[in-house]
Amino acid sequence: MEIKNTLLKEKLSTPLKIGSVVVNSRVLQSPLSGVTDLVFRRLVRRYAPESMTYTEMVSATEIHHLQQLPRLMEIDPHEQPISIQLFDCRPDFMAEAAQKAVQEGAKTIDINMGCPVNKITKKGGGSRLLRQPEIAEAIVKEVKKAVNVPVTVKTRIGWNDDEINILDFAEKMEIAGAQMITIHGRTREQGYTGKARWDIIAQVKEKLSIPVIANGDIFSVEDAIRCLEITNADGIMCSRGTLGYPFLVGQIDHFFKTGQLLPIPSLSERLECAKEHLIGLWEYKGKRGIYQARKHLTWYCQGFKGAAEFRDQCTRIDTVEEGINLLQNAITQVKLSL
Repeated sequence: MEIKNTLLKEKLSTPLKIGSVVVNSRVLQSPLSGVTDLVFRRLVRRYAPESMTYTEMVSATEIHHLQQLPRLMEIDPHEQPISIQLFDCRPDFMAEAAQKAVQEGAKTIDINMGCPVNKITKKGGGSRLLRQPEIAEAIVKEVKKAVNVPVTVKTRIGWNDDEINILDFAEKMEIAGAQMITIHGRTREQGYTGKARWDIIAQVKEKLSIPVIANGDIFSVEDAIRCLEITNADGIMCSRGTLGYPFLVGQIDHFFKTGQLLPIPSLSERLECAKEHLIGLWEYKGKRGIYQARKHLTWYCQGFKGAAEFRDQCTRIDTVEEGINLLQNAITQVKLSL
């Protein structure tokens, strides 16, 4: 496996510049609601120490009305570089939230203009802003005025197949002051179905001068290479490919920098990682962490005999001890089958 495009290979060997921020990796960990908390990010960071990671998206309205900042914004001072992602449709609330995010340690402020979930779009946030470019522009301008760190945007190619407006929209975001844009190659209507349109991301890259990051359908090093060869983007952002597999960002980053593939983690190593993830969530969030761990464990537990039954058991754990015992039994079973 190799990157045949010489110019692309040279680009991947250099740092990513996001305005005044220099990141020594062109592979980013996407913000994922209910996933990219402090515990998950630490695991990703272990394998990709120089990559930019993102918090779960944070509501600017919630920040405005709460006296205490939401735990979603909590950052480990050792986990740089990190960005805090915000969402809302009110420029003043977004500017206020951005200032607080910078105080918490965010190296960049990312504005969510791509979330397809109804409860977000009905309030004017997320991908709804693709239909309201004037508001999206105002948000970028206000946030940029409010903070001294780069402002970035994450969005989609359009609302639906009849409203693929990303070329015009992305240009407006650059003019408004965005210093990087990440594009998920699907429409809002698609959600996470169908295939990501990398060809449309390529068109955006040709039009903009700011960095363009490609997102969507990155599940392996091979996917990352194909995506960049098609899009000529300045980097890639991993999303669903890291669910139950926090090794992915580091594997791609290592290949981009060295041209060498890291060994694929064994089933036992993945299950040991799952156990560490479970314990971390328990220590960080208590009982709520156990409930959140259920979905994570089902993502980790793939590819071994009895995995389906095991995943079913994982969805019902009530204590950290139950989860540890389940995982240890699975690890033993995998080792015995070798």
